[in-house]
Amino acid sequence: MRLSKIIFLSSLVGVAVALPMVHRDNPELFSKLVSHFYKSSATGEESRMTVHLSRAELEREQENLLGRKIRIPSDAKGHFFAEFKLNGARIPGMVDTGATMVAINTSTARKVGIRLQESDFNARVNTANGMTRAAVATLEGMAIGKIYVPDVEVLVLDDHALDHTLVGMSFLSELKRFQIERGSLILEQ
Repeated sequence: MRLSKIIFLSSLVGVAVALPMVHRDNPELFSKLVSHFYKSSATGEESRMTVHLSRAELEREQENLLGRKIRIPSDAKGHFFAEFKLNGARIPGMVDTGATMVAINTSTARKVGIRLQESDFNARVNTANGMTRAAVATLEGMAIGKIYVPDVEVLVLDDHALDHTLVGMSFLSELKRFQIERGSLILEQ
């Protein structure tokens, strides 16, 4: 009797711990499993609804949860924004496969512990906003989800030249793959 209670409580704890990770790593699967678990009728009464997933669909979704893989949904304009960790600091960024390097502005550089002198800004780069000066620096590490890349080169631009972090090829080229599937960008290490 006592052992069965311990097993039951352990199962509850396991589910409580796993649900946030499933939601974070694969919100689509989480939505399929719980979004329509209960459906309200016109009279306001709740009716139970069964969600059926085929074995192949479930296996495909479970595969997405394994390993170092992340899915970034596109926004209304088709851009892929996500929260990255640069030297451990949480920084929002947009994935830009056309950018040679990760690009950050001077404010972000300070937040992640990169200290630059005026003389470090010795490069000239062409951006969507025109030519501007830049400095080359190296992050100790950059991560998203379970994906981690050490020693990532970044371009640091003046704040007025860059509004947000661009995640370019100095990070992406270290991954096993990155590709667009069903409106989402898949990053895998």
